[in-house]
Amino acid sequence: MKLMYKFVVVERVVKNKMTEQIDVITKKVWSICYVLRDDGVSYSDYLEQLTYLLFLKMAYEYSQPPYKKSLGIPEKFTWEHLRDKRGAELETQYKLTLEELGKQSGILGAIFNKAVNKINDATKFYRVVQMIDAEQWVKLSPDVKGAIYEGILAKNAEDTKSGAGQYFTPRALIKAMVACVRPEPMKTIADPCCGTGGFFLAAQQFITDTYKGMTREQNKFLKESTFFGNELVATTYKMALMNLYLHNIGDIFGDIPIRQGDALLQPAPYSVDYVLTNPPFGKKSSMTFTNEEGEDVKDDLVYNRADFWTTTSNKQLNFVQHINTLLKITGKAAVVVPDNVLFEGGAGETVRKKLLEIADLHTILRLPTGIFYKPGVKANVIFFDKQPPGEGYKTKEIWYYDFRTNMHFTLKKNPMQFEDLADFIKCYNPENRFERQQTWSENNPDGRWRKFTLDEILQRDQTSMDIFWIKDKSLTDLDNLPDPDVLADEIIENLQSALANFETLKRKLN
Repeated sequence: MKLMYKFVVVERVVKNKMTEQIDVITKKVWSICYVLRDDGVSYSDYLEQLTYLLFLKMAYEYSQPPYKKSLGIPEKFTWEHLRDKRGAELETQYKLTLEELGKQSGILGAIFNKAVNKINDATKFYRVVQMIDAEQWVKLSPDVKGAIYEGILAKNAEDTKSGAGQYFTPRALIKAMVACVRPEPMKTIADPCCGTGGFFLAAQQFITDTYKGMTREQNKFLKESTFFGNELVATTYKMALMNLYLHNIGDIFGDIPIRQGDALLQPAPYSVDYVLTNPPFGKKSSMTFTNEEGEDVKDDLVYNRADFWTTTSNKQLNFVQHINTLLKITGKAAVVVPDNVLFEGGAGETVRKKLLEIADLHTILRLPTGIFYKPGVKANVIFFDKQPPGEGYKTKEIWYYDFRTNMHFTLKKNPMQFEDLADFIKCYNPENRFERQQTWSENNPDGRWRKFTLDEILQRDQTSMDIFWIKDKSLTDLDNLPDPDVLADEIIENLQSALANFETLKRKLN
């Protein structure tokens, strides 16, 4: 007992020191960012430059004893040729370095492709270089390096002016989704819109924490062959590559685990065991072209793919169809979708019915508002397992967890934590989801965990899966109203959601 107690105390001390180390370095990294913002350098631009410079510094550290490992940086463009220069000489060397590295192959060339220096103040750029040079990044554990970069990404997500938050899924939600799916070693995982790679990192952490003592072969597979993904936005794609590299995912000289581009354009050249993803918000896919009058015009983008069940410009429905094509016959998926996927008619009903037919759509988590950086989002997580071909519907019942009604979160004052999702995970019963117990009953109408049969779903108008049953206390009990700032946030979200629906209606009328 005493030994166990000592172990727990030591573990806490180590974790506290790690947290302090992460906080100190993260604050140092952002201290310069605040100065640069006065010069018009956005979080995204600053983070992009940090990505380039961190890579160069770590490549240099790996080339030194005891590692003596080459990461393929050409001789005249290493960190030591950069760090001792100042002023115009530093800017010129950095420009040449970015151009040369962008010509390389593998992850190296992908990270530096079309890279340019966006920090135009030579003095401040020198400060950034010196700050990075002062730390020994390779000596930091992968947990510390990864946590620092994740902290920077989270800060970047708060920069709503640049829209960076749309690529950031709450880490508590990611962790909960992974905990329910329970990915295993030697199996493959895809995210067709991976953002900065959050689902990959959580899956990697879950596998290494759950399956202690993995073999060399299993560790190699986890590093080099487990993950597949796409990211549409070039800057975010580079951040994802750096994030994966810092977390020991991907071989610097091998195949790149993710690709940059629109995942919906064509079928993926692979099939996987798991898909974990949060497709970008917004119902319509569109493209911009210039008309004969020289005006920029947006037009709905429709993907005509033979492997899709229906043709639609609704990108959320297209992603659901695309995810189905990614899964092996026994594959499993956990996907964040907005409410419209659950109730929209036409193509929406076609997709829902087909999903009920070919997969076991067994769980829907109704998410609370106030947890995403993009306001006005009402979303859910759908969990489904693909099934072998056969007659009849593969879905027999759907279990719902209402985590929205009477739940109030905000991004800053009351952010959602992983612990807030503990009851859902318990109800989901990841170890054996076929042994579930409802918490809802006629005697407990506020129970959040309830199942509906396939027949009950099919009998609903347009096969709608948009189901709630708990009474909203804010409508009946003034004593249970949330704080005014929370109410204000919810009102703003509802108004923005309504505005988005009106814009869609106007587009259809036109």
